[in-house]
Formats: sequence, C-alpha cells, structure tokens
Amino acid sequence: MRRAWRVAAALACLGAGKPVLVPDVSDRQVQIIYSFTGADLLLFGAILYPQGRAPNHPADIAVVLKGPTQSILVREKQKVAGMWLNADSARFRSAPSFYAIATSRPLGKLVDGRTAAIYELGLDSLQMSPASSAPPDEQNRFEQGLIDLKRRAGLYVQDAHGVEISDGVLYRARIAIPARVPVGRYVAETFLIQDGKVVAGAVREVRIDKSGFERFVAQAADRWSLAYGLVAVGMSLAIGWGAGALFRRR
Repeated sequence: MRRAWRVAAALACLGAGKPVLVPDVSDRQVQIIYSFTGADLLLFGAILYPQGRAPNHPADIAVVLKGPTQSILVREKQKVAGMWLNADSARFRSAPSFYAIATSRPLGKLVDGRTAAIYELGLDSLQMSPASSAPPDEQNRFEQGLIDLKRRAGLYVQDAHGVEISDGVLYRARIAIPARVPVGRYVAETFLIQDGKVVAGAVREVRIDKSGFERFVAQAADRWSLAYGLVAVGMSLAIGWGAGALFRRR
C-alpha cells in the first residue's frame, strides 16, 4: 500500500516536467546474529519520465549506501630503533562508518569533481571534516590512509559497473554488507544523472541491528559498562584457572 502511494505521488509530480525516482531496498532491517557472515542488499527502483518517454540519451544511476558517521583518530606508525611506534596522527570528525557506491558507468564519466563533492559521490569526495590544523597535503595523506584501511576491511566500496539499467527505466544494484559492519541507521541514496548533472534523487532508510545474544552483550556493555567489565574479567580468570587445573591433572 505504501509503495503504491509513493508511485501515485511520483506520477503526480511528473507534471513539472522532471523525471522522478521511485526507489526501494530488499530489506529495510538487517539483523546481525552470532552466525552472521554478511549479506547482500538489493537496491532497485524505476525512473519515471514525463509523458512516460525515456530521453534519446539515457540517464545514469548512482546508488550510495552510507552508515553512521563517527569521529576517527588515524595514527601513523614509524620504525624507531627496530620497533614500530605511533608517530603523527590526525582526527576526522565525520568519517562514514560504512560507505558503498555503485554506478552504471565509471563515476568520472558521469559528473565532474565539483558535482561529486557536493553529493559526496565517490571515495575521493567524502567530506570527513578534519579536526587538525595540519597542512592540506598531510591531511590528504591521512585521509587516503583511512580510506585504504576501510577498503581493505570491506567497509568502503566503489563499484563502477554495479548498477544495471533495463530499458532505460528499471535499475538494480547489489551492495555487499560485510560481517563486521557497524550497527546503526544507514541511508540509501539514489541519484539520477544526466549530462553531468544530478536531475533527481531519492532516499530510503535501512537499519542494521544486532539481535539475540549479541544484542544483549552490546546493550550490557553500553548501559552497565562497569559491571560488564567486571564480569568479563571474572570470566577470563575463571577460564584461565580452569584451563590451568585441567593441564595440571594431565
């Protein structure tokens, strides 16, 4: 019923002469349990053109899934006297905990750098709000280091051919959710791009939460941190004592 209402509202907007996006996601809420090894989230929808006719030059689609922002301290290690020690560091106030973008063509062929920066399209256009007063080249070095770490962890993804468009109207994209994905409120954004400009956009919300025993542990650590720490230490001591006693018997 809600989807039908959205389609009707979109059709009513076509009188303005601009295309309208009608997006959706395969799962509005992803539950993380003990056996969670990752998931695929399908983002799909339709492009509604005025008078129902697609233009001669087909438009492109960019789909972005962004997780909650967080403050991150990035440290650089240096080898001193044969040991790796923390050296310089930089803090970013609003780094996305997860960021994935899929496009129908390489991003460089769709928009220029200014448009990419405005809509945060692509890993090189993320606005992370550096908190230090370091020179721009040093900030950029730390930012690229953070992006590289996130990419290797599967938390930052850029797929230049991740969106399929059928008949110039229907589109779909799959975004992989890794096992170590942070929980929280995610935003799925869809952008319709034509002639280097974003001509339409739409947003859907996705929740990623822990459930079962994992949810209980996470809530206990957050709400009763002191008791959680004492219990964790007690369990570690008990396990260590039990293992020692077992080996002594042997």
